[in-house]
Amino acid sequence: MNSGVMVVEPSETVFKDMISQVDRLPSYTGGDQGFLNSYYADFANSRVYEPDSPLTPEPETQRLSTLYNADVGLYMLANKWMVDEKELRVIHYTLGPLKPWDWWTAWLVKPVEIWQDVRQKLEESLPGTGGGRNPHDQLVVKFLFILPFCLLLFGYYQSCFQNKKDFPSVQSLCAFARRGRHKYKSEEALPSYLAVGVSSSTFSTSNQRISNGPHLKLPSYFGAIAVLICFMSAGVSLAFAFTIIPRQIMPWTGLLLMFEWTFVAFFLLFGSYLRFVYRWGSISATHVGYSNSDSSENHMGTGHQRNISDFDMEATFYWTGMAVIAVITVFSPTILGITALFTKLGLMVAGGVLLASFMTYASVHLAISAFHKGQKDRNGSRTRRICFWCL
Repeated sequence: MNSGVMVVEPSETVFKDMISQVDRLPSYTGGDQGFLNSYYADFANSRVYEPDSPLTPEPETQRLSTLYNADVGLYMLANKWMVDEKELRVIHYTLGPLKPWDWWTAWLVKPVEIWQDVRQKLEESLPGTGGGRNPHDQLVVKFLFILPFCLLLFGYYQSCFQNKKDFPSVQSLCAFARRGRHKYKSEEALPSYLAVGVSSSTFSTSNQRISNGPHLKLPSYFGAIAVLICFMSAGVSLAFAFTIIPRQIMPWTGLLLMFEWTFVAFFLLFGSYLRFVYRWGSISATHVGYSNSDSSENHMGTGHQRNISDFDMEATFYWTGMAVIAVITVFSPTILGITALFTKLGLMVAGGVLLASFMTYASVHLAISAFHKGQKDRNGSRTRRICFWCL
């Protein structure tokens, strides 16, 4: 007997008899369901209820068929109902924390779509029943949707608009394209860095590319720290987004807000670390008399001098790449039409591994780039702002 779905006929006599046996009968669940199975010990042998074939007189107990107690847990095991879905009368959502009113459940459990469809058709009698809308949640959603854009616009104004040199322009894009063409012609290999345990010689080689002055060797743990902070920022961002987003909003609304707040929080947290690395590079270069000239590219000729632009397309690639892979990881089961829970989770785990690998490489590269940029820009660090978007 599953006490989650029952049809009962009130009886004072039965109730008093139950109360008298509460202390004597065992309960394997420690609650009502275990007690009821002990009280109705022969329930498993009861006849299955058939509305088209009633019995006279009616037996004391009858078992509900799947039509009247369709267990979502059993659906997830086989990825289908044991009967025609159109014939179902009662769906029993038995997956513990995966309840249909939580917005994220719809992206994991397919039968939640039925619950959401019914919810949107309900007339407004209680908060959340009128088309699935709750006035309080609607106000919170609007605020949560607008606030990140305001924060980003404010940061963009502070870091870029107050200094015209920092604003991305057509000239900076062309300069970046020219640098790429010159590097390709000179067959200069792009630097690559391992996520953990990057050797000092690797950093030394990278420093030689951008400096003709004293080398500033980064510590061997620099890459590991960058990766650690990157993943900590991602974890904190996810937890923060889950905390502030109302649980009982519509699935699409919840997912969009989740992406928005996770990306913004991660950008602010990890971007703050890159700001710190930038200042570290600037201070370190000042102490050792670092030269701003770029000898590694002077040999290309005066017409091919490197234009050090804060609008770093490589950094943009890494930031955008992490966001795109994260979105694809979440949407891949939906795009491929996969409805089985365990297959969905497996595909998302595979996407998560790919995302983690890319984040590992990107975090180290962004940190090294920020450090080197701080070395180059040290002379103007007191009079100009750091472009938060380009580190």
